[in-house]
Amino acid sequence: MPRRLFTILLALLCTGALARAAEDYPNRPITLIVPYPAGGGVDTMGRLIGQALSAALGEQVVIENRGGAGGMLGTRTAVKAAPDGYTLVMTLTGLSLGPNPGYDFRTDLAPIGLIAFTPVLVVAHPSLPAKSLAEVIALAKKDPGKLAIGTPPPPTINYFAVELFKMMAGADVSTITYRGTAPLTNDLLGGHVLLGFSTIPATIGNIEAGTLRPLAVTAATRAAVLPDVPTSAESGLPGFEAGFYYGMSAPAGTPRPIIDKLNAELRRIVESEEMRKRLVQEGTDPTTSTPEEYAANLEREEAKWAALIRKLGLKFD
Repeated sequence: MPRRLFTILLALLCTGALARAAEDYPNRPITLIVPYPAGGGVDTMGRLIGQALSAALGEQVVIENRGGAGGMLGTRTAVKAAPDGYTLVMTLTGLSLGPNPGYDFRTDLAPIGLIAFTPVLVVAHPSLPAKSLAEVIALAKKDPGKLAIGTPPPPTINYFAVELFKMMAGADVSTITYRGTAPLTNDLLGGHVLLGFSTIPATIGNIEAGTLRPLAVTAATRAAVLPDVPTSAESGLPGFEAGFYYGMSAPAGTPRPIIDKLNAELRRIVESEEMRKRLVQEGTDPTTSTPEEYAANLEREEAKWAALIRKLGLKFD
């Protein structure tokens, strides 16, 4: 058999095998790695989407929290998993900004699609004297180095948002890092730290209960779920914008028919009226995409924050 004909036949056989694999997928439980501690914003998104995917695919989606290193530890686990569609991972803006992530998101991950966007939220314990972002800046300048801001650790966008805030506001503040937004919220509630750079999904319940006070959303527009909370621009700091894109990915090499099937289900879920309403209630802006659009989003957002790291000469372990 001529080599060219053999190659064509082999390609056709492989294509057919991949198509059949997608048709049969899934036939056993799927693990969705959430690379952050339970109780935080990424965990909330992961559990919402995991539950909906379980119903859509007819197989259980098991949430596995693997927090640490700003999401890098769990992502490392995911990229090393078999590329068969049975290990997925929640991916968040900032996943490549650590000094030694142990993977290259461009080559080691197969983006599936976007889920939602949420801004960093400046939130305070009720006892903080400042009632707005402008008053926070004034307080920081009045007593340089005294005000502490709680945040998840680098390489999270929360942490880099603190650095961007310090640069833009000319504020001398100290930074206290937590393993995630859940432990940060606990310390905010306890008054151990009075100001935090968190997310709406991780704090919305406490905000509604009146136990935490939102000061500003770091986005161009107000959040639908917090219409009375001003943007950073409205608070006197135009250009101070920082936020997260929540998405889902698989290990590189996962068959494209499986990626396409997951993307189709993910888009259907996020675009459903019920899920859109729930995502808005959680403080996010529902967002869908193709795998290629999500890959472009990752490239753009990672590059933007990497440029800030270089500009400020930030060093972290």
